[in-house]
Amino acid sequence: MTQRPPKMIFHSPQQEFLRISCASALLIGICLLFCACQPGPEKEKTVSRSDSQGVQSLSKISTWALDRFLEFNLWLEKDSGYVALFALNGEIVHSKAAGYADIDSGTPMQMDTRFRIASMTKPITATAALILIEEGRLGIDDPVEKYIPLAGKAEVATSLYFQDDGTLPTAPLSRPLTVRDLLTFRAGIGSEDDDSDLGGLWAEHYIYKGEGSLSDRVNRFLGAPLYEQPGQKWRYGWTADVLARVVEVAAGEPFDVFLKRRIFDPLKMNSTGFLPKADERTDMATVYTVDEDQNLIPLKEAKSDAMGWAPGGSGLVSTAPDYMRFALMLWNQGTYEGARILSPETVIEMTSPHVLSGVLIDEGIQGLGWGLGLAVVVDSEASLNVDRNGDFWWSGFYGTTFFVSPETGLVGVVLSQNQPGPHSGWPVAVHLSQAFAFWGL
Repeated sequence: MTQRPPKMIFHSPQQEFLRISCASALLIGICLLFCACQPGPEKEKTVSRSDSQGVQSLSKISTWALDRFLEFNLWLEKDSGYVALFALNGEIVHSKAAGYADIDSGTPMQMDTRFRIASMTKPITATAALILIEEGRLGIDDPVEKYIPLAGKAEVATSLYFQDDGTLPTAPLSRPLTVRDLLTFRAGIGSEDDDSDLGGLWAEHYIYKGEGSLSDRVNRFLGAPLYEQPGQKWRYGWTADVLARVVEVAAGEPFDVFLKRRIFDPLKMNSTGFLPKADERTDMATVYTVDEDQNLIPLKEAKSDAMGWAPGGSGLVSTAPDYMRFALMLWNQGTYEGARILSPETVIEMTSPHVLSGVLIDEGIQGLGWGLGLAVVVDSEASLNVDRNGDFWWSGFYGTTFFVSPETGLVGVVLSQNQPGPHSGWPVAVHLSQAFAFWGL
């Protein structure tokens, strides 16, 4: 198989310092790789399985380079620690835990350390909706107002800014919002991350602020005008939270209960669930950020902690082995170790591009489309990472990512815990590690 040079993925192009430092780290890591006389031992590597195509594994040089790269980033104090897990053709071929789950206490990262996975919750929410669609309890083209009546009263902003009288001009919906609009992120639903007057209205209804159930919070922010008419544009916002509420209503049970019963328990994802109480987080990694002196400091409170309610766009806590089971279920067309979650036809539909452009374009990222609840590579030459057309993936705010590469059989889960802040950009080492894994094919 032809190997291609790595392409770097940066979620925030404006962070030039981060771009330069990561490029330097990668360059130094490669120099260390080729100058070393003998690769060091690989800790925590699993035993690979042989099949009819020969030994199933990643190359020793690439896994050694991957481990050294992660360790080098720890030496640079870019992150507190990492857990990385890779599978090839359904078998775990490499694992790595490095650094600290908590620096002050000296607690090391372990394979069973639990992480806030933030937006990696979204593909799980989409899977929950697709289960109901398969069973005929939810229609992909059902109007959202069938499950959330307030959605039928939504209006669409015709300007991002207030008029002279202090009001925002709006227009009625051209058609009802549908479940498909939610799955494809083309529902016009925003978030707090916009400096316009319309963005200010959404910020007033910040989903993690105050008290209330998922239903209460969704009804609250649906009172703000939508950014565009349904189906017009891919937009990153609180769309998956609306979808989670739809799942609750269609399933007739709380969202967290449905996830546990229909996804986590069948897949034996025993360490996955919504954020536990503070005194039950001893096995969780501490979330860090970077201060003005570029020092790692622990956060007193993470940005998207959800206590007492179950969001659909964030909020889950998991481990690398648990999330790998979910990823391998998707790689294996809906079934893992005898547990059937989705049909092959549904997985194909989920991981095919329904949106061909505009995904993360505001972040300077090219080559991505969108399936049903996750990103799909549509132009691997234009994308910033090492990948193949048809690969699908998604990441989380605190420095977590997973990817599935159907063409190569490579599946990866890489987790860290570093919240971007005013003095730091997005953690990128988790994405760069994907390049080393692809080198090993």
